Amino acid sequence: MATKSTAAEGARPASEPGTLVLLCVAAWAIPGAGHFWLGRVQKGVVFLVALTTMFGLGLLLQGRLFPFDLGEPLVALAAFANAGLGLPWIAGRAFGLGNGIVTAVTYEYGNTFLIVAGLLNFLVMLDAYDIGAGRK
Repeated sequence: MATKSTAAEGARPASEPGTLVLLCVAAWAIPGAGHFWLGRVQKGVVFLVALTTMFGLGLLLQGRLFPFDLGEPLVALAAFANAGLGLPWIAGRAFGLGNGIVTAVTYEYGNTFLIVAGLLNFLVMLDAYDIGAGRK
């Protein structure tokens, strides 16, 4: 098994590729789950609370969960960003939330919260991968 050594920490074994895939799927599905899995509970709690709160605020501010429409590239990119939040995004779509009211004063703020929450979860997922692979 490969190991990686850093000055601050001793040798740390890299996880198996199959385990890293499951770690990434868990980290995508539930914000912070990857960090919980790796024993970094404080970080996991912060990510879970912060990202789901951002998602909820985006919905409360009349933001839109964009559909995957390849005919409109910016809408497709926004949909990809929304999907980054995993199960909250799936639940929002399943319950018909996030229709967005374009005339609402808060519409763009809501969109921003929804998009940024998904993109931040992608970063959190990559952080969990790096920790699991022994890079951090």
